[in-house]
Amino acid sequence: ALALYFGMDIRTVADMGELPDSLPVFLWPDVPLTLNTLTIIFPYALALAVVGILESLMTATIVDDLTDTSSDKNRECVGQGIANIGSGLIGGMAGCAMIGQSVINVKSGGRTRLSTLLAGIFLLILIVFLDSWVGLIPMAALVAIMIMVSIGTFNWGSVRDLRTNPASSSVVMVATVLVTVFTHNLAYGVLVGVLFSALFFASKVGKVLYVGSTLSDDGHQRSYQVVGQVFFTSAEQFVAAFDFKEAVERVQIDLSRAHFWDITAISSLDKVVLKFRREGTAVELLGLNEASATLVDKFAVHNKSDVVDKLMGH
Repeated sequence: ALALYFGMDIRTVADMGELPDSLPVFLWPDVPLTLNTLTIIFPYALALAVVGILESLMTATIVDDLTDTSSDKNRECVGQGIANIGSGLIGGMAGCAMIGQSVINVKSGGRTRLSTLLAGIFLLILIVFLDSWVGLIPMAALVAIMIMVSIGTFNWGSVRDLRTNPASSSVVMVATVLVTVFTHNLAYGVLVGVLFSALFFASKVGKVLYVGSTLSDDGHQRSYQVVGQVFFTSAEQFVAAFDFKEAVERVQIDLSRAHFWDITAISSLDKVVLKFRREGTAVELLGLNEASATLVDKFAVHNKSDVVDKLMGH
């Protein structure tokens, strides 16, 4: 109102582009349906799909927490996909749930899907039928609104908790924010966050490995008990837990409480068995679960006689 009354020379919504003055109509996209076209479109479509699904799932989780309700995430994703296809067929852009608008909606009293529908209808009326008035709104006013939305939706406690949260969680959060801000691409930020989370999780799980042992009364047999997950981050720890120089005739390795996840884990099991055999110690593996046994049968070499003979130098 002040900008209009004093005739301030500031940029308005109308200066940013022409607003639509009619309702959308059905129109098949005028692009050639060729492999070359799909090759151009696919990277952008994939990035939009990833960002859209992730932001919608985050929004659904936040709204569930605010309203103390639960939502069907699969239903939300399917609905979003159908809506985006329909939007494209009437000249619209792909979209997703908006965290800021959803939080403001809930804080303003919206509790059902009717509130979301009314927000969309009201926006349609503003843009199509009241476009001349909307065009007069100063961009500075919209910027101020977005700043207040950001302040209202930002979790300020997360900054305070950086010092008390686990270091891995803080690194993931800071890395995600920095990448998103500097690349202006949420997809890159999410990708970096997921990669860091996966690496930290693998490192954490890899440390949950215990290998204990007992010696028989006659001193001829050593029994090892392996407990935990064996994969690329814990394979070295697994091998280091065995004493290959101990003078025993037989070794039993109980694997009933362990799981082997990848080829690196199977390779570490091969190393253990073959090292014991080189020292003249008989090795017996006990309790392999079905999934681990499948990997051992497929990728291990300690149970293949021709390979063992070659490795043992016979």
